[in-house]
Amino acid sequence: MIFTKTVGNLNNFKLSDKNIDWLELEWEDLNKKILRKQTQNGMDVSIFLDEGGHLHYGDVLYEDENTLIAIRTKLEKVYVITPKTMREMGKMAFEIGNRHTQCIIEDNEILVRYDHTLEKLMDEVGVTYEQSERRFKEPFKYRGHQH
Repeated sequence: MIFTKTVGNLNNFKLSDKNIDWLELEWEDLNKKILRKQTQNGMDVSIFLDEGGHLHYGDVLYEDENTLIAIRTKLEKVYVITPKTMREMGKMAFEIGNRHTQCIIEDNEILVRYDHTLEKLMDEVGVTYEQSERRFKEPFKYRGHQH
């Protein structure tokens, strides 16, 4: 199947009587305009989005009476960092930025992709962290950094 746009988001669909055939993507794929993948049930999917279009977690590509084809990101190993003070937050944010490591800040947590070399750094800062698995709902974005 070929898709050039989404038909909505899961938040706007009645899901009780539908099967969801997930198209699982890497978080980087959410920014791509051209993709060729397979859904969990083995359906071949091609996506060709218009200029300016991009995918979101929960986007629906297809709907019929029984099934929805929807986007979600793959589970990834991450560190969930929970600073207890502003000082810990500042030090950890500085160290993450200094390494050019991408992160997402949600509520009182800093999320970074798993990288065993970060453990020593987090221990040195003295911040609380745990290894977990998460689905990123938005792609990491670079913010206009140039050398």
